[in-house]
Amino acid sequence: MKTPRLAAAFVLFLAGWICVWEVQASDPSRLVDPQIDTHNSRWFYFASACRPFGMVNLSPDTRTKGSWQSGYLYDDTNIRCFSHIHAWQMAGIPVMPTTGDFRGHQGMDQYQSPYSHDDEVVEPGYHKVVLKRYGVTAELTSTCRVGFHRYTFPAGDRSYILFDTGAFLAHGAVVSSSVKQVSDTEIAGYALMEKTPRRPKDTYVYFVARFSKPFDEFLGWSRGKLSAEKQSVDGRDAGAAVRFATTKDEQVVAKVALSYTSVENARKNLEAEAPHWDFDLVRAESTAEWNDLLSRVEVTGGAPEHQTKLYTDLWHALLGRRIVSDVDGSYCDMTGAEPRVRQVRLGADGRPLFDHYNFDALWGSHWSLNILWSMAYPDVMDGFCNTMVDMHRDGGLIPRGPSGGNYTYVMIGDPATPFFATAYNKGIRGYDAEAAYQGLRKNAFPGGIRDHAGYEHSRDARGGGMRFYVDLGYVPEDMGGSGGHRDGAAMTLEYAYQDWCLAQLAEAMGKQDDYEFFLKRSQNYRNLWDPETRLMRPKMKDGSWMPGFSPLGKGMTGRGFCESNTMIYTNFVPHDMGGLIGLFGGNEQYAQFLNHSFEQSVPLNFVADHGHHAETLVDYDNQPGTAMAHLFNYSQKPWLAQKWVREVKLKAHGDTSPYGGYHGDEDQGQMGALGVLMAIGLFQTDGGAGVDSVYEITAPLFDRVKVKLDKSYFPGATFEIVAHNQSPENCYIQSATLNGAPLNRCWISQQEFAEGGKLELTLGPEPNKQWGLDQPLAERAPRR
Repeated sequence: MKTPRLAAAFVLFLAGWICVWEVQASDPSRLVDPQIDTHNSRWFYFASACRPFGMVNLSPDTRTKGSWQSGYLYDDTNIRCFSHIHAWQMAGIPVMPTTGDFRGHQGMDQYQSPYSHDDEVVEPGYHKVVLKRYGVTAELTSTCRVGFHRYTFPAGDRSYILFDTGAFLAHGAVVSSSVKQVSDTEIAGYALMEKTPRRPKDTYVYFVARFSKPFDEFLGWSRGKLSAEKQSVDGRDAGAAVRFATTKDEQVVAKVALSYTSVENARKNLEAEAPHWDFDLVRAESTAEWNDLLSRVEVTGGAPEHQTKLYTDLWHALLGRRIVSDVDGSYCDMTGAEPRVRQVRLGADGRPLFDHYNFDALWGSHWSLNILWSMAYPDVMDGFCNTMVDMHRDGGLIPRGPSGGNYTYVMIGDPATPFFATAYNKGIRGYDAEAAYQGLRKNAFPGGIRDHAGYEHSRDARGGGMRFYVDLGYVPEDMGGSGGHRDGAAMTLEYAYQDWCLAQLAEAMGKQDDYEFFLKRSQNYRNLWDPETRLMRPKMKDGSWMPGFSPLGKGMTGRGFCESNTMIYTNFVPHDMGGLIGLFGGNEQYAQFLNHSFEQSVPLNFVADHGHHAETLVDYDNQPGTAMAHLFNYSQKPWLAQKWVREVKLKAHGDTSPYGGYHGDEDQGQMGALGVLMAIGLFQTDGGAGVDSVYEITAPLFDRVKVKLDKSYFPGATFEIVAHNQSPENCYIQSATLNGAPLNRCWISQQEFAEGGKLELTLGPEPNKQWGLDQPLAERAPRR
């Protein structure tokens, strides 16, 4: 019998636990820490005052030059501006409040302000800082297409809000910009972003800004000099400001709406999404939207830092890629010679059926976003599929990674093929699937997207080596051509996987001849197998092995292997692991090869520093190797998958400080999505692309995980994982049940997941080498 004191303590403990559980269930955004790994930021990495996939990515910038080491960096002491676009190859519309002597025309070096983390608040959808130089408290939030700024000014008649529209931001200069006074409460204009080696055309972004009180003066400047014109300014290195007289602690709210199509559509976006001046309401709505999406994956138990990292990972997976269409569905098509405004499909109510997106390559997303989005966010996946189908209609190719309506030809191959195969084979089909298939089929032959090497923009590009892949069965290292990432062995291996994915899509769509053709071609990976070294080796056009071969390279790329080396890429046969293991001589030989790589990588925490991806045996800081720990499941060693997945998760991606967590290259949600999958204990080596794909099981970091299933796509309501005896040390599965029935295989099917149910795992500190061996994965892996 409990004493009153013990009973009271128990009640307090229980109340605290219930309180924590309620926060997790109803307000998971509180568990997100946007400042994780911000010491080494990338331009598109950090966007605090942003909605999920928001067109507006509003946040402070402490550095404004370069795609890397730019944006918000934690250890910097000055804020240069608050800019609205932190996207793949795009940036724009920097804003800054100042007081006192006017310095806007002198540039950011002159008007930047110190700030401190001591009085800073950073949450999903909200950011607050105090600009010490000016005594201004700046608060930021947003809708999807409208940035909200609330500035609390000191008393004075020289309170300014700068719009440094012509300033150099991130990837390049601004060709020209224009700002015009519309009224004493509104200005409007544009910035023309200069092309980059990746985004091949100059690209417009338009804006409209409104203020909660009339301004007293409009000022403009160009090339460092104030303009005599008092109502407009345009040209290179141009910008503008509005001046207010403010009383002590007076708040001025600015609403800044964006569009990539026109000033008129920016104004439509403003009026549709922000018809009022209630900053706190917009902030609350942003929090609610984040909670709605974050709560689709619900966890309880586990260490607090693991919960923080999980929801931060999930936040990144829903943040890094950006909406570029207007509220009415207008978007800018830049695939032709001139910009064209297009329209997405509308529903019966006249509203857009989906958004258009801007995103870096889906290269490697088959082991991250493809899996996570298809599980918990199938509606998002539908939108991305529609975007790519529209780009095929507009410009003739399914893209690898569009920026501002441009093809960018970023990275290699056709990663859209596994994306569509996963979507279609999981029942995500809210797009023109036949048009998608024809576009993907085109990409699989000379003249398609695979034929474009990295950033190879010419229409007759051949740097992807598809003519050799078709004729020889591999891409030779001496293929010639132009463009980047011309790494023949990596191309061959990725093309073979993409062929298999296209075969899976063809089978599901009843295209039997194509299914058999692409399935046979997916075996091309065997053409690079060297039985002497038991590694994949680059070949030359004459069929000989490439001279100077080394298992490890130096710097970014080992010869023949894109941002990697053969020790990692040899494992890149996600569609036929049984075949690869057979080449090694069997389960024991392959498991020894793989285990040695992990054992040797422990001191490096399983990652390579950026720029050194070819120098390590295991690299969980870059896409080609992010399935390696799960591959033990295919060699009948599931306990080794459990061991190494747990170690990789905690050591490579477990940090929750500003000085670690993603190693500086989170890649628009890919590493975040991978972190979620490792933390909840579900993964798909084939990327989910198979007609009968499976989820491989490892131990979750939480007592309970619930994935809410979208009723529009799946028959079930939730899929739940319960982990008994869960702890950081207990990474080994001792036994399992699925919906109450004993489970002795290390996987569940997509159908079992989609129907909902409960997977219960009993965990322990030592491996149970008898669990998970039924129905071996390598034997059931669909080769057909």
